[in-house]
Amino acid sequence: MFTTIIDTATTGQMTISTALICTFVSLILGLVIAVVYMAHGTYSKNFVITLALLPAMVQIVIMLVNGNLGTSVAVLGAFSLIRFRSVPGSSREISSIFFSMAVGLATGTGYVVFAAVITIVISLVMLILCRSPFGERKPLDKELRVTIPENLDYSEIFDDIFSTYTKKVSLERVKTTNLGSMYELSYHIVLKRDEDEKALIDAIRCRNGNLTVICGRPQTVSEAL
Repeated sequence: MFTTIIDTATTGQMTISTALICTFVSLILGLVIAVVYMAHGTYSKNFVITLALLPAMVQIVIMLVNGNLGTSVAVLGAFSLIRFRSVPGSSREISSIFFSMAVGLATGTGYVVFAAVITIVISLVMLILCRSPFGERKPLDKELRVTIPENLDYSEIFDDIFSTYTKKVSLERVKTTNLGSMYELSYHIVLKRDEDEKALIDAIRCRNGNLTVICGRPQTVSEAL
């Protein structure tokens, strides 16, 4: 079983050596978390430094409140809002911040071995998931934007083309453009084959008078914001 290295039962206070060990372990594990974060995506230097130092800072807060988890969690909850009040964080940033905070919470209560184990396990899982196709959109999923003149009925204008080249199609949005003289139609489509993309675009161009046609990968929630 995992046990804490902090023993205040006999002396009634924490020793300097114990505090230094916890701080050293926090810094090492913070560096591991930062390196793992850098290994699977884009990053900024300031954020990586924050990840590296966050476990040690959390550990210091835990020790200052003498292991009172209720008080420490309330304080750390207020600290965690600092990042999100100014710049909306991505899901990867949020998970990394809470990962660092969890490690700091473990080292702050003296469970350094447990902190090291969860850092290694979660870091390996993060690396595996980020390098695997888990959660990726299928390459045949596309976002299609078509511009048509206002005199065309957009409700069924491309139905025969879609039935030829797509397995699934849904009209997501319609908006007017060019001072109301044109419509911009936004579709989510699933192609039958990847090589059908050019043929689909060419067929639509013949139907919409060679106006703008844009086909690309669907936007995620963060990109849309």
